Amino acid sequence: MITNPLPASRLRLAVGIATAGRPGIVASTVAELLRQDRPADLIVVCAPTASDAGALAAAHPEVRVVTGPRGLPHQRNAILGSLDGFDAVVFFDDDFVPCSDYLTEVEAILLAHPEVAMTTGTVIKDGIIGPGLTFEDAKARVAQAERSPRRPFALAEVYNGYGCNMSVRLDPVRRHALAFDETLGSYAWLEDVDFSRQLAPYGRIVRATSTRGVHLGVKLGRQSGLRFGYSQIANPLYLVRKGHCTWRKALHQMSRNIAINVAKCLWPEPYVDRRGRLHGNLVAFADLLRGRLMPSRTLSLGG
Repeated sequence: MITNPLPASRLRLAVGIATAGRPGIVASTVAELLRQDRPADLIVVCAPTASDAGALAAAHPEVRVVTGPRGLPHQRNAILGSLDGFDAVVFFDDDFVPCSDYLTEVEAILLAHPEVAMTTGTVIKDGIIGPGLTFEDAKARVAQAERSPRRPFALAEVYNGYGCNMSVRLDPVRRHALAFDETLGSYAWLEDVDFSRQLAPYGRIVRATSTRGVHLGVKLGRQSGLRFGYSQIANPLYLVRKGHCTWRKALHQMSRNIAINVAKCLWPEPYVDRRGRLHGNLVAFADLLRGRLMPSRTLSLGG
């Protein structure tokens, strides 16, 4: 727990989860969230259809299940639209397992630091860069972290929150009519960067050592390599045009992604569609030359 003196007050704190095609995963994640030391005042799950949420509403009537168009920006905007009267929301991916004090720490930070507009946590282990983790792996790593000596509390300035676990103060979002950019397409890569940069003029964006968890990086339900490869080029360039990403950052990301797609194309990992991603990179460059490169073009791509 942070040691800063806190005002004698409490936030109305919600948790928002966007999900699609993974009803079993989101059910397990919600079950973990219900064990938080400081319970969320509301958990909102947004899915494209009722079947994407499975039996979640029946099993947990205290969870609000809403539907919205498929795509992370659309679904997170639907969550934002359902939070009248709330002070903050913590966005979790549907496969993120937080330590039991995560919401306690978020509330403490936002109360003690009114200048903070967004926090993002410390990811103990991120399965997105490998084959992914199981819930058993995640819970074991979370338990180990909770038993280990706590790192000194610190807030570090960061360029953006990490979308799998980021909290947002809602007052500036409402006052300035901020929203996730739905132009970023069905594979909304870098939507967390864009939203963070929208919010940055109105408060600090920080990473906290005290909010911790494990990202499973589950591959089930993810979209095609072709569409993701297209987004690896289209989305950074779109953010450059918006002024939410520098050319240096964009060129670094694009060159790194192309290089690894080329290098691993002949012997790809079994859990990554490298050929599809490389194909998507090439289609994006072709669209760039034709003057029609846009993130939303992923909707018209097959695969």
